Amino acid sequence: MLDDFLVRAALAGLGLSLATGPLGSFVVWRRMAYFGDATSHAAILGVALALATGLPVVAGTLVIALAMAVTVATLAARGWAMDTTLGVLAHSALAFGLVAVSFVPGARTDLSAWLFGDILAVSRADLGFIWGGAVLVLGLLAWRWQALLTSTLNEDLAHASGLNPARERLVLTLALAVVVAVAIKVVGALLIAALLIIPAAAARGLSRTPESMALLATLFGAASALAGLQLSLWEDTPAGPSIIAAAAILFALSAIFGRMRRS
Repeated sequence: MLDDFLVRAALAGLGLSLATGPLGSFVVWRRMAYFGDATSHAAILGVALALATGLPVVAGTLVIALAMAVTVATLAARGWAMDTTLGVLAHSALAFGLVAVSFVPGARTDLSAWLFGDILAVSRADLGFIWGGAVLVLGLLAWRWQALLTSTLNEDLAHASGLNPARERLVLTLALAVVVAVAIKVVGALLIAALLIIPAAAARGLSRTPESMALLATLFGAASALAGLQLSLWEDTPAGPSIIAAAAILFALSAIFGRMRRS
C-alpha cells in the first residue's frame, strides 16, 4: 500500500496533524505565532548545514530549530520586547539560511521544496520520522498537559501550585522544534507556522474546553491535509500551499458558523 505516493502523502499529513493540533492550540493561547515563525524560518539554515556536511536534513533542521527555540525562550524569560525581537530573528534566520544554501552546490534547485514543502515526495523513511516525531510530541504534551495549561492560564497560579513556568515553556520549545523538523518536508519552512495556527484558530470559536479545542484542531488539520492533497491532485496546484489554503477556508467557515451560533 505504501508504494502509492498519494497514500504516503495522506499518511504524512494525518501524522503531522496529531502534533500540530494540540501544539498549535498552545501557540494560539500563548500568542506564540512569531515564536513559531522564528523557529521554522531558522530551519532553512539547518537544511544548509545538513547539505554542506552530508548529515540527514532532518538532523540539521532539528539542531538549528532547537537552537533557535532555546534562544527565543531565553530572551523571553529575560524580558525582551518579543514582538520586535522575534520579527528580527525570524527574518534574519531565513535570510542567513537562504544565503548559506546558495553556497551549497546543487542546492538551489531543491530550495523550493524546503520553503514550501514537497509532501508528494515523502518516502517510507520520511513517513516513519513524521509519525515518530508526532507521537513524541503528542506524548510530551499529554504528559505535561495540566502543568502546561496552568502555566498558560496564570504564571502566578503555576508558581503557587509548585510548578515552574520556565520549565513548561521549555517543554513547548522542544515540542515546537521537533514539529518544525517533522513538518518541513510536508509544508516547508514558510508555511509551518500557518499549519500550527490556522486549524487551532478555527477550532477556538467552536470549543468549550481546552481538550475539545486541541481535538478539533487536530481534526481540522487532518481535514486540511486531505483536502489540500485532493485539490493538488485535481488542479495540479502545489501541495503544501494547497493544504494551508484548505485550512484557511475551514477557518473562514468556522468563523461564520461560530458567529451564526452566537447570534
